[in-house]
Amino acid sequence: MALTGLQIQKLLPGTNCKECGSNTCMAFAMKLAAKKADLALCPYASDEAKRVLGEATEPPVKTVVFGPEGKCVTGDETVLYRHEKTFVHPTIFAVNVCDTDSEEVVAMTLSAVKGYLFERVGESFTIDMVSVTQRGSDTAAFLKLAERSHLETGKPLVLRSPDIECLRQAARLFSGKKFLLCADLPSSALDLVEAAKEHSHALAVTAPEADGIAALTSSLRESGFNDMVLRFNTHSLSERFQTGTIARRSAIKDSFRPMGFPMMRFIEDGDMLDGTIAAATEVLKYGGICVLPRFDAAQMASLMTLRLNIFTDPQKPIQVEPKLYAIGEPSPSSPLFVTTNFSLTFFVVSGEIENSGVSAWLAIPECEGMSVLTAWAAGKFSAASIAKFIRENDIESQLTCRTMVIPGYVSQLSGELEENLKGWTVLVGPQEASDLEGFIKARFAG
Repeated sequence: MALTGLQIQKLLPGTNCKECGSNTCMAFAMKLAAKKADLALCPYASDEAKRVLGEATEPPVKTVVFGPEGKCVTGDETVLYRHEKTFVHPTIFAVNVCDTDSEEVVAMTLSAVKGYLFERVGESFTIDMVSVTQRGSDTAAFLKLAERSHLETGKPLVLRSPDIECLRQAARLFSGKKFLLCADLPSSALDLVEAAKEHSHALAVTAPEADGIAALTSSLRESGFNDMVLRFNTHSLSERFQTGTIARRSAIKDSFRPMGFPMMRFIEDGDMLDGTIAAATEVLKYGGICVLPRFDAAQMASLMTLRLNIFTDPQKPIQVEPKLYAIGEPSPSSPLFVTTNFSLTFFVVSGEIENSGVSAWLAIPECEGMSVLTAWAAGKFSAASIAKFIRENDIESQLTCRTMVIPGYVSQLSGELEENLKGWTVLVGPQEASDLEGFIKARFAG
């Protein structure tokens, strides 16, 4: 049961030293109760407080870290819906290779995983993990493929095998690497827990039913092992959707610790559309790790875009730095375009300008990361604010051109802008960014 702020405050030293960043111990206790602070911030917390508060203040969904550097993280979630706060750690994408795959398929897959880079709105994303599955009977071949996969890609591994002894050998081989051991039988987790503890790996826990998984995680937690992910055996998309929701709700709303772990799923090989829908469901409904059966660039781009949308903090719009940007190699006589500092707007507009082949300047005033219409409606993107930005950044002294292009959705600003910026000609651009390239070529090319 979660402790209240008053209950937590009684366990704190009561010194009000402010070293934790809060003004009083009571304020710090309230942050701990809301799971917005870590007890480690208090330098004077007693052993008793650490013992009692350790579990009470940990997130409802346990944090599980992969890789020797700990950069691949899942879990640490505290809400059912992202608008309540935010989702913290994006669904981990892994691509699978099998020990029965041909050399050509293995080489192509590992090369694709290593070289994959997806860029959107100024952020870069790569594939997070590699899954290595044993389908043959040769343990040495499986271990060799696992070694090769890690060496060539540098990614943490999901090690999947029906052979417990094979996974024990893999655990020893990659001791300290923090990989994920995954077998298919309910008893496998109990058989592998000592190897996982000794060599610092996580375990995938599975059972035919959710109650069986809860019993296993409870048993493992009592033994002192907490690095687990849940693998549910579902047989349809609707069942998966329902099971994931029930598990997350029981962990968040009911503080049911046996379900308080990240979830994973292997997408089986088959129809690409069905596989993409299944993977998208993992992103949308609490999937911690999603293992794809093979690499497909188009599928990966779609899933990465969806993941970025879902795991962007809805209370903090993605935005770029307000300033004057050079697109191409503009000169002082090049035209000036203006838009807001919402990242998606910036990168779409700058991309269309670049595609036109005409070098230009792009002025980005502070709009708190809002889109054009939203910023205009909120009074953040007005003739006065644009003129103020031009003057404060001394743009007039940098440019000899006095032609400015504003978004078509705010055409009403043109007259007021010309009044605020004497000597400037304000052109109204198209409403849609997709029409910007043609507009630029018609007005400025040649």
